Amino acid sequence: MKHRRPTVADLLSMKGERQLTMLRVVTLEEAEAAEAAGIDLVSVPPALLGPEFREAAPSVFAFPGLEYGDYVTAEEYMRAAFKAMRAGGDAVYCAAGLSTVRRLSEEGIAVCGHVGLIPSKATWTGGFRAVGKTAASALEIWRQVKALEEAGAFAAEIEVVPGEVAAAISKRTSLLMLSMGAGSGCDAQYLFADDVLGQNRGHTPRHAKVYRNFAAEFDRLQQERIAAFREYAEDVRSGAYPDKAHRVAIAPEELEVFLATIA
Repeated sequence: MKHRRPTVADLLSMKGERQLTMLRVVTLEEAEAAEAAGIDLVSVPPALLGPEFREAAPSVFAFPGLEYGDYVTAEEYMRAAFKAMRAGGDAVYCAAGLSTVRRLSEEGIAVCGHVGLIPSKATWTGGFRAVGKTAASALEIWRQVKALEEAGAFAAEIEVVPGEVAAAISKRTSLLMLSMGAGSGCDAQYLFADDVLGQNRGHTPRHAKVYRNFAAEFDRLQQERIAAFREYAEDVRSGAYPDKAHRVAIAPEELEVFLATIA
């Protein structure tokens, strides 16, 4: 049975009631699986949105990501946000400056910001490492959260921050706090489907939990693919393909007329 897709108001009313589940999905198959598994929220590339996405995942709340650097001006972000919402998005992820967040929210677009480790801005916090491990760093995250609040955001991803810091912030903000490696004291747990499915071949983040080994399955399927292609090539070279079952038949008399005509 399909459930009604939650609204921003619904999600905010759940703050402090239970932890929501969130995944980053990048294919329709992953979106469909998230729907079937009862995942609450998904982050998606804007290109994935559209009728097929909503057919696959009708009741999942979707955050299309307005990737930092793909847009420059507030107007470009605005245009992309409206396009994403028309295509089936429910809110937008935006790591741009506060003026852009404010501009989007003024138009009624639900915005999710980002604090803690922000990959596109990691050079300012020492690279790809935990943030908020000192009082000064934790206070800076708190200030960023309050600034997002004041700019009109409704949610924020908080990434790779000590759980105690994230929990304290989540209790003191109206924002829906989405924890990626920031402990269990926020409003949602957020992982990438790639990590959950074990699709990555390189480094797996410490905060990620791997539930399946799709990389090994992909390797097995690739070997099967190579074997099938090799068998096909051998059949062509030996004359085993195509055989009678793969050919279109013609009545002998019709063939005789055709051959006589072109002789």
